[in-house]
Amino acid sequence: MQYEFKASFDRRFKKLSSSRQKKVYQAIDSFMKYVDGEAELPHGLGLKNWHGDYWEIRAGLKDRILFEFTDEIVFLFVGNHDEIKNFMKDK
Repeated sequence: MQYEFKASFDRRFKKLSSSRQKKVYQAIDSFMKYVDGEAELPHGLGLKNWHGDYWEIRAGLKDRILFEFTDEIVFLFVGNHDEIKNFMKDK
């Protein structure tokens, strides 16, 4: 499966502390292993469908990772629940 990180994701990711960035990387790695059939979906990721092709996973208690899942996975945004909700207003 191919994946891409949008500039909106990169901008938000750079603002996170190094420990939060590590949790985001771990969540994405676990999710990609699940998508590639290498592992089962960890329960703690909390995979959730927003609507249509827009999905989110958890990276710890605070952070969520928003992505679009079509023929590729496009990581769009990382932030807390309210920030994701605001980001999704335009979608």
